[in-house]
Amino acid sequence: MVKHFIKVLIFLLISSIAFCEKSNPTSKESPIPEANIPKHEIIVFLGDSLTAGMGLSTQEESYVHILESTFNQKDRKFKFINAGVSGDTTSGGLNRLDWILSSGADYLVIELGANDMMRGISPAVIQNNLKEIIQKSRIKFPNIKILLIPMKPFPNLGKKYGKLFEEVYSIVSREENVPLSEFLLKDVAGIPELNQKDGIHPTAEGHKILAKNIEEDIRKLLEK
Repeated sequence: MVKHFIKVLIFLLISSIAFCEKSNPTSKESPIPEANIPKHEIIVFLGDSLTAGMGLSTQEESYVHILESTFNQKDRKFKFINAGVSGDTTSGGLNRLDWILSSGADYLVIELGANDMMRGISPAVIQNNLKEIIQKSRIKFPNIKILLIPMKPFPNLGKKYGKLFEEVYSIVSREENVPLSEFLLKDVAGIPELNQKDGIHPTAEGHKILAKNIEEDIRKLLEK
């Protein structure tokens, strides 16, 4: 009698479990296919204090974050990585490149050279460093798309140095086949109300203009 009762109890328990599984379709729902989930494309901004947003209240005020908000769409998602370091040079950018690209990169925007120029570093050294950054990035990610942001020299460095420095970007662009963007500080450099007290680093309002200055260049880069 007891054995019969136990058998009946086990049968009812199994039947109950089976019924619950059938009546709870969520436990059997198929996961959303990964192909239908938009993949975040990674765009890395390798730069100095202009990219880092030195002196701003929050990173959200930087031109990089503004551009990220502009380009993120429902069907196409981007992850903008702000790899700006205040005071960085082309040598510094080259030295930390492997670490920066360790998380992957589909696009690379290079904003370096201003600190080299302020230190009077040879334009030839700047040129070689920029080329090596581009070449190493392509070795790691053969399909990476790259944009180079040109800098302009300070007039107090002399005409000869200024000319050689400015030519660096056009030479690198031509020899490495990478597009040049609009001058990042266009309509911002030299305008007191758009710069912080140091007269060099843009305010939050200045960063809005920086973002607008290269927005079309970023758009073209992402459409390639």
